[in-house]
Amino acid sequence: MSQDPVTVSRATSSRSMPAAKQAEPVIAERMVSNAMKVMEYVVRDMPPHFFGTEKQEFIAAKLESLDDKAIQVLRMFYERILARMRELEASDIDVGSFGTRGEIWFRVYGNKLPQKDLPVLKTPYCDVLIQALIMPRQRQVLLEKRSLDFSYNVEENGERVRYRGTAYFDLDAVGMNMRAITSEIRPYAGYGFHPNITNIVNLKNTKEGLILVTGITGSGKSTTLDAIIDANNNAVDAHIIIIGAPIEYVHTPIRSVIRHREVGRDVMSFKDGTVQALRQDPDIVMIGEMRDPETIMAALEITDSGHKVFSTLHTSSAVESLDRIIGEVPPIEQDRVRNRLADVLRLVISQKLVPTVDRKRALAKEVLIVTPSVRAAIKNGNISEIYQMITEGSALGMITMEQDLYRLLKSNRISIDEALNYANNKKRLRQLISKQIS
Repeated sequence: MSQDPVTVSRATSSRSMPAAKQAEPVIAERMVSNAMKVMEYVVRDMPPHFFGTEKQEFIAAKLESLDDKAIQVLRMFYERILARMRELEASDIDVGSFGTRGEIWFRVYGNKLPQKDLPVLKTPYCDVLIQALIMPRQRQVLLEKRSLDFSYNVEENGERVRYRGTAYFDLDAVGMNMRAITSEIRPYAGYGFHPNITNIVNLKNTKEGLILVTGITGSGKSTTLDAIIDANNNAVDAHIIIIGAPIEYVHTPIRSVIRHREVGRDVMSFKDGTVQALRQDPDIVMIGEMRDPETIMAALEITDSGHKVFSTLHTSSAVESLDRIIGEVPPIEQDRVRNRLADVLRLVISQKLVPTVDRKRALAKEVLIVTPSVRAAIKNGNISEIYQMITEGSALGMITMEQDLYRLLKSNRISIDEALNYANNKKRLRQLISKQIS
């Protein structure tokens, strides 16, 4: 294998400095050099006219011809990058394709920045590195569907550290995002939920119903759901089925039997996992995402049969979540779904992670409890009235996003600009602020 001419790290450009003044490299030069040699070997004989799928198929075939030691060289190199990610308390890493300029990017406390002390990689080298992290069958899925969700595990100090990855085609290259999954569950008590919320999410108090945790990507939905599952695992003797794409946190059974079913690995789809769960004697079913009409209908069906179901939606408010579910089905089905949803829905928690004044992030949440009035509004198609019901429902544990942002603002945790930036109803938040000033 030939040595790659690319500059392997910006940190190594200071070789002319006296040895005593050189900074310790983030990744040992020998490790970088060995990884570069493997990448160069994989791509060096690629026909110049290959592009797109042909290029990625060539890389996949070449990787399968390598021995395990060569693959391990690439994985050890990448896992050192992940170690750096954990050192900086970054939540995400982005690698590969034209948009990264060959740099490795981390998201640290909400800001995504290139890491100047990590190696710069040519685009074909990133293609090799990303494909080396997944299994041969997963490579085929990536080539066929142009996208792949997967999990990645690293052993560190005797513990397994997990990551959620997604690899995808981008201008004939492969890009990848990988998110760190916390190794410790945030305690449910730390969320400060009202006792009514706790009664609804705990199987000991409420045996059935649909509970939704919503928010944009990166808003901590999975973390909240894992905290709720953990609370149930410690409180009730039950059977919990988790369907994820991929599975993030792996729960240790305490008082409950817990099954983890990863989409694409243990079950073919969210819908299939939900339907199959009906025959597996569950008490709680957690559906990682209600992303299509089929999964929505299956979730309503399993909830209607008397089970407790948790799921997520990519929506920024409780009212938007209701509109999204009803709007996902054909118009001819919407009245039936509206009535069914009103009957089974118990709780909606919509959340956002807001940058704080100390450059960290704070959780802001909107909470809707389905009271008889809310249920009637859903059935009658008066969903626009529900926001006011949330506003007036603080005694029950309800709160609007604007009220919670105002709480964070009053405690000096976030700025006015950030509060307004993350508000769903900026006019209402301004009213809350002006009322306090007056």
